[in-house]
Amino acid sequence: MDKKPLLVILGPTASGKTKLAVNMSNALNGEIISADSRQVFEGMDIGTGKDLDEYVINGIKIPYHLIDIKKAGESYNVNEFKEDFYDAFKTITDKNALPILCGGTGMYIHSILQNHEYTAIPQNATLRGSLEELDIAELRNSLSKYSHEFTAHADLSSKKRLIRAIEVSSYLTENTLEKIERPDFNSCIIGLASDVNLRRKRILNRLDLRLSQGLIEEVEGLINSGVPKEMLTFYGLEYKFVVSYLSAEIDYQMLKEKLGIAICQFAKRQMTFFRKMEKDGVEINWIDSDNTDELTAQSLSLYDKHFNRND
Repeated sequence: MDKKPLLVILGPTASGKTKLAVNMSNALNGEIISADSRQVFEGMDIGTGKDLDEYVINGIKIPYHLIDIKKAGESYNVNEFKEDFYDAFKTITDKNALPILCGGTGMYIHSILQNHEYTAIPQNATLRGSLEELDIAELRNSLSKYSHEFTAHADLSSKKRLIRAIEVSSYLTENTLEKIERPDFNSCIIGLASDVNLRRKRILNRLDLRLSQGLIEEVEGLINSGVPKEMLTFYGLEYKFVVSYLSAEIDYQMLKEKLGIAICQFAKRQMTFFRKMEKDGVEINWIDSDNTDELTAQSLSLYDKHFNRND
């Protein structure tokens, strides 16, 4: 089976991924597949930074996929994303267009690049309940009792990941996971990195803009439409802190301060995950996102080099 080309643009929040993906789509006859765990939800626009007006360049609307495909208040997971990604990928390649996977949800991107089959294994609420009271050492001991075949790639760094590893190992002990034939990719992966201080400045400036654009009113509208506050809190970041503000748990100044800090910490965690992807064998071509005037030219050069388009 021939490997199918896939361009991936990843990076932390506020790094300019969407704009670059749109420019690359325009230059390469591409369509964008969003890898953002919250942009799938309708009505969650300002808080997730959909910026749908950015998908228009020189009067041309660049097609995008996996945005606004679920109702706010619903759930969405990495396995659903994988299935939706492969559907979108086929739709795009059937038109002889280039799929461009763009986003900051590292787990989603990693699941495609590494074809993680275990994401299809369902949660086991009973088992999880019995493991919640155990500490990390006890969880590691419990995991060690399963076959090395099932635990070899387990992440032992946190309770959450250990519990999932035990859940997966328990399932595989009693069940055979159906293998699904997936496309084989030739992936060119571009990562946007930035000076930490400049990234922080962009994040805080963007937060001010989102607040002025109606972020609080957006969350208020979601609540009034019947989306439970608990679910909005689960979505995290902007939605979590604005719910606290609307519930009079924090004032406006504290909302800005706490949310700004939380988004900066989130960006740091995103970069940590991307670095972990590299340790897992994913080759990321990093470029300086602060040099905005050169991003598209640098990215096209990397793309041409990867696919030998200049030969």
